[in-house]
Amino acid sequence: MLGRLVLVVGPSGAGKDTLIARAKAALAGHPDFVFPRRVVTRPAMAELEDHDTLSEAEFAIRRDAGAFALDWQAHGLCYGLPASLIDDLALGRTVVVNTSRNVIGPARQRFPTCVVALVTARPEIRAERLSRRGRETAAEVSARLAREGAPLPPDISAETIDNSDSLESGVARFLKVLGAQVPA
Repeated sequence: MLGRLVLVVGPSGAGKDTLIARAKAALAGHPDFVFPRRVVTRPAMAELEDHDTLSEAEFAIRRDAGAFALDWQAHGLCYGLPASLIDDLALGRTVVVNTSRNVIGPARQRFPTCVVALVTARPEIRAERLSRRGRETAAEVSARLAREGAPLPPDISAETIDNSDSLESGVARFLKVLGAQVPA
């Protein structure tokens, strides 16, 4: 593999999808950066997340047919990353994907040069963002914040991006982690 797989992880409400969307827009026209859409067994909310939706049955059919480079389950849903990312890596591209901490180990086994970008934000910022989504009740948001998620495996180092401040500063930090040179 000549390219670099960037696994974007972090707790709900940290702003992973927003940073990815802004980086994708900033790097439009740069063929060395690829942002494949993941597949999820939940309908997408267009303004909040960028993924393709499949039923669980169709997801299983595609998984069994080799349509995913990586797949996992979390929060009662199935997630998959398209097998096309393998070709992009072979061509030397940087492939940026939103994924779960639980898939870091399998990703490193399959793609040893992958990089982990850990997006964080202060709890009060995350609470406000999660509430704005409107997918969960206040009690569900509180419960989600209480379970911070699985820690990174001990042998994993990550580039940490604190996305608590302005969106512009979060995007700038994220682009730096990606190694992107974007004209001002």
